[in-house]
Amino acid sequence: MSRRRQSGRAGGRGKRTDVGYGRPPPEHQFKPGQSGNKRGRPKGSKNEATILDELFNRKMDIREGGRVRKISFLEAIFLKCAEDALKSNLKAAAFLLNRRQQLSASSERPADDVLDMDDRKVLESYVQQLEKKFNKRGESE
Repeated sequence: MSRRRQSGRAGGRGKRTDVGYGRPPPEHQFKPGQSGNKRGRPKGSKNEATILDELFNRKMDIREGGRVRKISFLEAIFLKCAEDALKSNLKAAAFLLNRRQQLSASSERPADDVLDMDDRKVLESYVQQLEKKFNKRGESE
């Protein structure tokens, strides 16, 4: 099966352009600054992450000890989980404990300057190998 190539003339100036799949004639190509989807996503439309952020940051009123307090939806969700955990809901307790562990593990970072003995030995042997290698090069030149 042979591929068929069409050739056209651009604007009658004598320039030859290849036309085919993925190569429209110049008069049908998008001009600079022109979009192919004129009715595409409107400016200011929100994606899922933006919607969730706005939802979780929305404030709501709760009553604690006779006082009204405004908290975010996310805080209210954690508060409800904590109340359920205190009422012997094991899933709620496990969720809160796992979240706390994940957050504390991500905030703990090992110190960069602390190396255990095995790491020090490996690095020292590597440095010695490099020194031998560079000393041999210096002697041969």
